[in-house]
Amino acid sequence: MKIRYKKQKLRISLIFGIVWLFFGGIQIFLLSSDDSNWVNYLWLVLALLHFGNYAYQYFNQYGIAENGFIKRSIPFAEKIKLTEIRQIKHFAGDYILKTDNTQLHINIALIDPALLSQLKMTLEKLNVQWV
Repeated sequence: MKIRYKKQKLRISLIFGIVWLFFGGIQIFLLSSDDSNWVNYLWLVLALLHFGNYAYQYFNQYGIAENGFIKRSIPFAEKIKLTEIRQIKHFAGDYILKTDNTQLHINIALIDPALLSQLKMTLEKLNVQWV
């Protein structure tokens, strides 16, 4: 099961990219004089970063829970076997999955509500201590 972001989270990233692109276009094409200032191009760099963030979040989503593993979709994230989870802590809007060696934080405010209930059912089936 793919753990998807809320649509609102994805839309905000896309809107910020569009806004920065709009401001960059105005700054470069309408307001800049003959001498191009490199600072004017930072608007476009910010727009590209927001569009890149949107694309990464859209295609990779928040995480994956399948084949007995759970993993966040961030660079260098570790997979955690569901059978190795010893404790699940619900604290400050996060699920903290703890094993003997590692822990994984899942921010439930960013997850699509329909998939959050499926994730919670999956975690409840593990028969581990909830804190």
